[in-house]
Amino acid sequence: MSRNNSRSARVSGIALAGLALLATTLATPAAHADSATQFKMVRSQNLPKKCAPHAVAHVSIKSLGFAEQMTITAAGLPPRTTFDAFVIQVPNFPFGVSWYVGDLETNWKGVAKKTFVSRFSRETFAVAPNVAPAPKVDKADADKNPAFKPIHTLHLGIWFDSPKDAQKAGCPNIVTPFNGEHDAGPQILSTRTFPDGKGPLGRID
Repeated sequence: MSRNNSRSARVSGIALAGLALLATTLATPAAHADSATQFKMVRSQNLPKKCAPHAVAHVSIKSLGFAEQMTITAAGLPPRTTFDAFVIQVPNFPFGVSWYVGDLETNWKGVAKKTFVSRFSRETFAVAPNVAPAPKVDKADADKNPAFKPIHTLHLGIWFDSPKDAQKAGCPNIVTPFNGEHDAGPQILSTRTFPDGKGPLGRID
């Protein structure tokens, strides 16, 4: 082997070793990443008895150090139906400050499982130091925000993506803003078994 080839081999070996070390570092959680919690979501209040009577969800959250990993497993829902998950201020109407986490789609058995990575801990909050112009992505959007101090959002809620799907399942045919187009159906699951000011996301430091 020539001197140049030998040097290239050594450089390649060092590079590969560096990549392996980086991969190991990224795959290894921080020291406090074992902080975790589990809890249930239950049917939302004031729903008709025939509205998805067996709906329930299990939620697990674990710290990744830089953020949290949350897995929602829901069952007892209408099959092949889309739902929208939100982090919310309080579990029941009027819900307060809320932000869109993502979608869940049930299979033919009415089961949905989805994992999200974001801030799902006692540090989950929103703040608006002052009034500012807001982007008009949809017609229903506000043109500016109200100013408010930090508000922690420690509850979860799940909504029907479509009022028509809700009606088919024996649930109220109402329109709410809880999807990407702001034309969702009613809330079906929430963390309402926890006090308003002590939502389960607050269990994670």
